[in-house]
Amino acid sequence: MENIERKKNLAILEVLLCAALWSTAGIFIKLLPWNSFVISGVRSAIAGTVVFFYMRVRRYPFAVNRHSLFSAVTLCGTMILFVTANKLTTAANAIVLQFTSPVFIMLISALFLGTRFSKADILAVAVTMGGISLFFFEKLGSGGLLGNFLALGAGLSFGCYYISLGRCPENERLSGIVIANLLTALVGVPFLFTTHPALSGAPLLYIVLLGVFQLGIPYALLAAGSEYCPPLACSLLGALEPLLNPVWVFLFDGEAPGPFALIGGAVVIATITVWCVYKDRKAKAEAAVQ
Repeated sequence: MENIERKKNLAILEVLLCAALWSTAGIFIKLLPWNSFVISGVRSAIAGTVVFFYMRVRRYPFAVNRHSLFSAVTLCGTMILFVTANKLTTAANAIVLQFTSPVFIMLISALFLGTRFSKADILAVAVTMGGISLFFFEKLGSGGLLGNFLALGAGLSFGCYYISLGRCPENERLSGIVIANLLTALVGVPFLFTTHPALSGAPLLYIVLLGVFQLGIPYALLAAGSEYCPPLACSLLGALEPLLNPVWVFLFDGEAPGPFALIGGAVVIATITVWCVYKDRKAKAEAAVQ
């Protein structure tokens, strides 16, 4: 039992670190003067190489089956939609609307998988979404309509991806990530030859940082952590991403969060902390009864 608890705690840390690294996407995507498909494609080519190398080092067998392919398609859609949304609307809009994934997870799980959620789960999702919305309250109306819809589509696709993670072993999850990045690269890299992006020092540095540290390493962490972290928990812990994104924007672009953002951040952090503690105590109580 203690060993399982340690693995669960490690999984939470892995997902949190994953979300922290993910949060750097907005600032780098905004700084890159490239077409969104080029960014998606080149970033994924680098990230896929990183994850594949990780699989080779850990000696995980590569798997191509319905689980890895489903996760690959949903993740590929998420990455392309998110990067494109970042180019059409604000980074804040793109992240907050992608973070609707917990709602989609609950809806899909309840309608198609027969999953039943407790009132605490529903309340946690509702309050978290409220906090996120408040966090970006001053910016939600400023983005392009198409960009907002694409970001919402990324939330749906990401929710489907999270659901797929809990239904396959780690080697299949990692294989799905590699395939997803390969698909994204196949879609985006050809735009290199039609858009002729600037290949100067700064853009090349940004794309390498995106591929290695913002995407490749985080997805390896997510694949490892999701074995002991349920889909809804992974998604809620991912709230760290939209909370940290404005921090990077402030540090590197000078944009300071307003009072609504500070209140929203406090609401989200408090909600996730209380929810995690509650779920942990409930699981220990149920285990003690058995």
